[in-house]
Amino acid sequence: MIKTIVTLLSISCCALAQNKSPNFVFILADDLGIMDMSVEGSTLHETPHIDSIANEGMRFTEGYSTCQVCSPSRASIMTGKYPVNHGVTDYIGAPVGLAWKGNDKVLPSEYKRHLGHEETTLPEALLAGGYKTFFAGKWHLGDKGSHPEDHGFQINKGGHWRGSPPGGFFSPHNNPKLGDGPAGESLPIRLAEETASFIKANKNQPFLAYLSFYSVHAPIQTTPALWKKYRDKAQQTPHQGERFLIDRTKPVRQVQDCPIYAGMMESMDDAVGIVLKTLNELGLAENTVVIFTSDNGGVSSGDAYATSCLPLRGGKGRQWEGGIKQPYYIKVPGLTQAKSTSAIPVTGTDFFPTMLELAGLPAMPKQHIDGLSLVPLLNGNKIADRSLFWHYPHYGNQGGEPSAIIRKGDWKLIYYYEDGRNELYQLSADTGEQNDLSAKKPELTQSLRKELDTWLKDTGALIPLKDKRFNPVAKKKHQKTFTKKHKAQLEKIHARYLIPNYVPNKNWWGSKLTED
Repeated sequence: MIKTIVTLLSISCCALAQNKSPNFVFILADDLGIMDMSVEGSTLHETPHIDSIANEGMRFTEGYSTCQVCSPSRASIMTGKYPVNHGVTDYIGAPVGLAWKGNDKVLPSEYKRHLGHEETTLPEALLAGGYKTFFAGKWHLGDKGSHPEDHGFQINKGGHWRGSPPGGFFSPHNNPKLGDGPAGESLPIRLAEETASFIKANKNQPFLAYLSFYSVHAPIQTTPALWKKYRDKAQQTPHQGERFLIDRTKPVRQVQDCPIYAGMMESMDDAVGIVLKTLNELGLAENTVVIFTSDNGGVSSGDAYATSCLPLRGGKGRQWEGGIKQPYYIKVPGLTQAKSTSAIPVTGTDFFPTMLELAGLPAMPKQHIDGLSLVPLLNGNKIADRSLFWHYPHYGNQGGEPSAIIRKGDWKLIYYYEDGRNELYQLSADTGEQNDLSAKKPELTQSLRKELDTWLKDTGALIPLKDKRFNPVAKKKHQKTFTKKHKAQLEKIHARYLIPNYVPNKNWWGSKLTED
């Protein structure tokens, strides 16, 4: 505690240096790939407000979520624990055991269906430290009795059990925790306005505003104007050839040219802009820590197949970098230098201890057992070397395979539960994970595998069991016919998004058009 206060008091020319508790605005996107931001290299999507957080703070170029799907990584932010330690290892609602109807080699393991009440969550810790707490948007961490208000948030606008917006992205929202707005009201804009209203009402006391977008999760929906804008932009350099390639289990999108998804990106970015503008207008920006990240990678296979994560391999639900590497931006006025970057691997468990230290509150090492405070990195110093771990004993809807992962320094090893094989990648030389070095470097593979196995044993990880129902002949036949047919369908659907006279379903653009 004393060390934390001294650290904060050493910062000059900043409200944080005046022993004043900083505010926190934590912005969490849904299914947003790191390559979806213009600051990260997207040439189609326009994200100036999100980019400003990265440019005015520290951009962690090796930032990760703790899982390739949503509920586990969201629970890790709340608890400071890896999924294997808080128990939510798959998205809540996924089938397990014999309820799994896929013809696959193993049975998905059991998992916890809600955020545990034995946990002291991040908002509960800040609430005890004198903070007002607010939540808006997607929760997906439990049903009745385990909503945001049951885990430390005093106000909840829109958070319930659903993982996708029940009314889509335009009003009527059909959300039991969020009243409907005017017909056709944009959901991300509404969530941002609710967040801005909370900030205005609590400008004279420290607060946590946790804005958890449903964007850019499926269904993909935008406005006619934004569709046209990005349709025209995509057509300036039209994609030649196929949009999808089959990578092991499913077709994977190879190009960002979906005008619907690009429109959703702009709407979410505009919503971020509303919140940032509110902080500036109220004179709170210099005493507010702003954090931006995503719960898992972009959806390049499965769901709406809406984006590409290249040069990263895979995407949401998959074990490669496209599934777990995230935008990871932290802006601390007076502490982080503008346009600063860090190449130290960090993960979703680190937000909890980082925010406690920035708030001048004591660490809770028995709670955030898998997280490290990143304040030293934000201050230009170092943190202890460590390995990062993942455990996903499930099949992803997007083609992901049951696996465990260790990243140690420059090396990443993936262990597959189906057959015990390993993949080894040197990430600095092989961003796209195309060159498996496990056979060429057996000693390193063995060493990393031993460390991973020890971690799995120590944490009591639930390992998938063999599925006696598995029929390899039927699996091979289905895989061959399904992927070929499905790929052909996807090519037609996504090409159609770009034709000049494209017309969506009648209620697609929002309820204002249902009278047409």
